[in-house]
Amino acid sequence: MTESVKFWLSREDLVPADLQRFVLDRRAGGFASFEGWVRDHHEGRPVLRLEYDAYPALCAKEGERILAEAVDRFGLRKAAAAHRIGPLGIGGIAVWIGVSSDHRREALDACSWIIDSIKTTLPVWKKEHFADGTAEWVRCDRCAQGHMHSHGGGHLADGHGH
Repeated sequence: MTESVKFWLSREDLVPADLQRFVLDRRAGGFASFEGWVRDHHEGRPVLRLEYDAYPALCAKEGERILAEAVDRFGLRKAAAAHRIGPLGIGGIAVWIGVSSDHRREALDACSWIIDSIKTTLPVWKKEHFADGTAEWVRCDRCAQGHMHSHGGGHLADGHGH
């Protein structure tokens, strides 16, 4: 891991104000972040809560690779991301991404690219607990088809655990 990137999994709630410190840089003029929240539905079915599982060693390696590539690709000063594992309630933050850069455009573009990369490659899985009492491990096939997908709903908590 380089000093400019940090990725981790957490069993504790993600607190954005605490996470921002990982990307603070006096040389940066721009900061952008992204939060993926647990929503109360999936494909028309009411959801009560989620549960995430992951392959930690591979997540750390792949997460840091994604962030390092974003630093190079977008000219970022710093990039950090955290993903929750374990149970989460509706409204909980499942994933947080933060970046700093000299200008806003690079920071905004980088956040979008990072979440798409995380959703398509990170070994994280999501189990949804539905209001009808059933639960299942789910995946959004539309999300797995590539970084640039377009469909209604703007979901944040789909595919590979997001």
